[in-house]
Amino acid sequence: MWLLAIAPFLLQALVMIFDEGIFHIERGLPKWERIGHPIDTLSVLICMGFVLFVPFSQKALIIYGCLALLSCILVTKDEFVHKHHCPPSEQWLHALLFTLHPITLICAGFIWPVVQGVEVTPWIAQWLSNPGYLRFFLQGQCVIMTFFLLYQIVFWNIIWKDKPVLRK
Repeated sequence: MWLLAIAPFLLQALVMIFDEGIFHIERGLPKWERIGHPIDTLSVLICMGFVLFVPFSQKALIIYGCLALLSCILVTKDEFVHKHHCPPSEQWLHALLFTLHPITLICAGFIWPVVQGVEVTPWIAQWLSNPGYLRFFLQGQCVIMTFFLLYQIVFWNIIWKDKPVLRK
């Protein structure tokens, strides 16, 4: 059952690969997106780091909820730019990412007390029955997201900074 908790992360990664590897490479990114996308990634990385490194408590859960909400709002900021640069198929992909974003953050919130050994309700304990693997998965997510953040900064703002941007 714990595989269901990581499925949204995997699906989100797959959709991001299509978005980045097909659409962004094909059309290029305007300056606003070259700056904004790493900020989006950083907001998710902060949430994942919080889950891994902050002890679970009621107060910490409220802070995490605020960070997750901020991240969910933050990722929508580029839609004003996307409407001028993205074809409908890419906009649909973004809608899918916007749907998956809060789902992954909610799943991380459920995983958090489990990987820290906090007693949880029986249904959560049964659902997330592999805390060691879940911790390893979250750590791996943080590592991958860190590399993705570095890629976004270096590739789009140094290597392909001057690539022409196509408009739809």
